Order: sequence, then C-alpha cells, then structure tokens
Amino acid sequence: MAAVTVPGMDQEGERRLGRRERDILALERRGFGGPGAKERAIREELGLAPVRYFQLLNALLDDELALAHDPVTVNRLRRVRDARREER
Repeated sequence: MAAVTVPGMDQEGERRLGRRERDILALERRGFGGPGAKERAIREELGLAPVRYFQLLNALLDDELALAHDPVTVNRLRRVRDARREER
C-alpha cells in the first residue's frame, strides 16, 4: 500500500514546514540591493503581496520548526524584530 502524504506533515505524521515557509526563509537569507528589490522578489517569486509576506514571516519567526530548519536566519530576524520593538 502506498504511503499517503498530507501537506505540512512528514511520513510519521509530524508537522513540518511547507514549501511556502521554506521559500520565505530562503528569500530572507538573500541580500537585496536597491530600493524595492525585495518587494519585487516577494511578488514575482512567491506570488504574495508584501504585507501578507511580512505577516507570514512574523508568524514563522515564532515557529519552532522554522528555528530548527534555519536557526541562523530565524535568530537574526528575531533580534531585528526585538530591536525594533524596543525602539517603539
């Protein structure tokens, strides 16, 4: 009998990051030169409005699976987010 795969779950039934979440983290690892380059990449590569992208990214930063998948990027972005909150 063939294994059935459910989006967001691995073969053992554990939750895993979906393709979109992994793509968001990959985009955050990249550097962008010039104004608007990141927003353009968000629209063209992910098909998301920048506002929605940043909502998803913010939620992803609180996800332990994202931390396990890419600890360097997630911790860097958490530090940036925390610094901005302290400025307010």
